[in-house]
Amino acid sequence: MILLTANRSMKGKDSLEQVLREENSVDSLPVITIGDADRFLADRLYRNRCVDRIIEIVLDIQTWMGVGRLFVP
Repeated sequence: MILLTANRSMKGKDSLEQVLREENSVDSLPVITIGDADRFLADRLYRNRCVDRIIEIVLDIQTWMGVGRLFVP
């Protein structure tokens, strides 16, 4: 399962970033983070770019194992 999120939090011991740093391993799937959630909802072209990038990542998922977090677009 791949986590798709808009959570960009990198502060605190319970932040997503901290969990990734502590728990990520070479066989972990990436967490895909939308760079601008408001724009994603409001801008069709931006949304399409995000979707295109997510598809690219999923189709080549083995390349991204263990990287932690990927920002799109």
